[in-house]
Amino acid sequence: MSAQLIYDTAPLGSLIRYSNGEPRPPQRFTRKLKAWNHDNGIGRLVERTAQEVRSTRQSPAGFCLRLGNYGSQGIIAVVVRRHYSVESTLHFEIVEMPKPGMVRVLTSSVARDELRFLAPDIASAQDWLARNRYTDARFEIVDDPDPVMPPSYLGRAA
Repeated sequence: MSAQLIYDTAPLGSLIRYSNGEPRPPQRFTRKLKAWNHDNGIGRLVERTAQEVRSTRQSPAGFCLRLGNYGSQGIIAVVVRRHYSVESTLHFEIVEMPKPGMVRVLTSSVARDELRFLAPDIASAQDWLARNRYTDARFEIVDDPDPVMPPSYLGRAA
């Protein structure tokens, strides 16, 4: 699947696998393995950004995957996220989509939604939000089928 198809069809909260199509090198080749790991992995779709056209620059539409949270004793110190353009040459695959009845905890800024947490039910979402304060956070229950709404406030090129 192309990056454009992920942007167009994958709902927020989906697990996305990305790959450059090359086989994994043996463990003993540490530099090659590090480079391979950069282009191959899995992450959760947390944000979409529309194409942006300004007088000085143009940036294509894209999406953001959260690859992991790092910390200790229940405190997250680093959140690893990676942005991909719809022009990316990597191969993407939807591994898992949110199930109907799950609850997204979303925040909005500049007409774009960002997934903060994907909860199995509304009680878990409310509990998580009570422990993790976000201003203007809202809940969105996943429907069946889950509609995909890419940001369109700036439009997209044909």
